[in-house]
Amino acid sequence: MPRPQNGGPIRGVRGSRPSGKVTIEHVAEKAGVSIATVSRVLNGIDKKVSGETIERVRSVIAEMGYRPTRVGRALRRLESHLVGMLIPDTTNAFYAAIAHSVESALRADSTAMILCNTAENPAVQDAYLEEMEGHLARGIALLGAVPSPGLERLVAAATPLVFINRKPPMAGGGPFVGIDNYAAGREIGQHFVERNYQRCAVIHGPSGSSASRERFEGFRDGLAAAGVRLDDRGVHEAALTMSAGYSAAVELLDRQPLPRAIFCGNDLIAYGVHRRCREVNLRVPADVALFGFDDNPLNEWLAPWLSTVHVPYDQFGPATQRVFQRLWDAKPGIRQHQELLPYRLVFRSSA
Repeated sequence: MPRPQNGGPIRGVRGSRPSGKVTIEHVAEKAGVSIATVSRVLNGIDKKVSGETIERVRSVIAEMGYRPTRVGRALRRLESHLVGMLIPDTTNAFYAAIAHSVESALRADSTAMILCNTAENPAVQDAYLEEMEGHLARGIALLGAVPSPGLERLVAAATPLVFINRKPPMAGGGPFVGIDNYAAGREIGQHFVERNYQRCAVIHGPSGSSASRERFEGFRDGLAAAGVRLDDRGVHEAALTMSAGYSAAVELLDRQPLPRAIFCGNDLIAYGVHRRCREVNLRVPADVALFGFDDNPLNEWLAPWLSTVHVPYDQFGPATQRVFQRLWDAKPGIRQHQELLPYRLVFRSSA
């Protein structure tokens, strides 16, 4: 049995698997073909290769567990099989569920996803955008994009970008995948009217977010259509977190008259409001009705009482993959496309 030279792996032994990393040279030698032939089989350029040879090469690849590196191919094509996904908060189960759906859909299409947490910080967002460029990412999905110089530059360069849940923060930014937030907010306002909730309040998310802004505007207009006006003192802006919802509720519930119903910009805000209601002995919904948004996956375990808007996070992945494919195929008008997903109001005991 030949011994390795200089401590390296055994090479050139037909019928055995090398002890080191399997290379294309190992596959070619064991299959009895040239490196160029193996490369043609790997890349699907096999018109000049017989069927018997193709099967033999594929069999050797499977037997030896060879995994071709994509670095060289990516450099030649200036494109990889990677997609970057930027999300604002990895601790939010709703965002995590969307990211999981997107990753699954891309993986089924032989594309890997890199997840990045921006914390809605423009500088962090730009750093990750630059990193994705360095990895020759095939595309970038932005779940909760914020305005930033790097994003504007990529939009101007026609980089394949897909905006998820929140519309692009600049005109012509790229295609959007999400729901009609304005329509959903308006339906909640109409529901409050039907329940005869006259003193209504709202704790909405950051106004710089199209999703938060449209949810609030729809809710306000739904009330106004029935002659119910929102008191400015009952309108609060908050981060999309439990602690922010709690802090807003401390202020909102510390004055008279108390609101009869509160619309929360997302379910996490509603969790915080609910905690404050319990602390001051307000019953939900007998004293204060609550309505959330997103139908966070945690609801099933932590808040099965919360009325909310169900956003189909499991459908975001297939929709995002379809939009990316149209971008990669340069379909006309795709950069202005909106992929609107269905939503539904879920009525539970809180409202």
